Amino acid sequence: MERPTQEPLRPHPSELPAKRAVTLHVNGVERPVSIRPWTTLLDALREYLDLTGTKKGCDHGQCGACTVLVDGRRVVSCLTLAVMKDGAEITTIEGLATEGRLHPLQEAFVAHDGFQCGYCTPGQICSAAGLIAEGHAKTAAEIRELMSGNICRCGCYPNIVAAIEEVIGHSQKEAAE
Repeated sequence: MERPTQEPLRPHPSELPAKRAVTLHVNGVERPVSIRPWTTLLDALREYLDLTGTKKGCDHGQCGACTVLVDGRRVVSCLTLAVMKDGAEITTIEGLATEGRLHPLQEAFVAHDGFQCGYCTPGQICSAAGLIAEGHAKTAAEIRELMSGNICRCGCYPNIVAAIEEVIGHSQKEAAE
């Protein structure tokens, strides 16, 4: 009895769609890349632009480790196609520090021990930066709710919330002056 031949699971490279030229504005720098249409923003950042601060956690949009800012808004980059962000302003953890000085959130995370293993920290900090820019969080309960898309396996939530509260408090104090 002759076995039926199976078709290959993957198409031959010549059958794949062509790469597309995309320009990503990452951390204030225009970065042209040539990528396949299905390349996620996370993979474009890590594999094509060598920005490995953004972490691949679940790769299903459930943990928040890959959170970056796109045009100032929080985005889980593992669920976002890079071609969709052609021309967008993208900020990763590497782009938050300026002029050799840590971002206030980075300083607050250090001061409040807002991390242990550190794997979720880039996503937590980017998400917190977006949360503060949104201006919706006024209380610890609101911070916890609005940060609920970012999981910390080490359980540093009280310290993370304290760090964010400190930065929000400084922002409000500066705005009042």
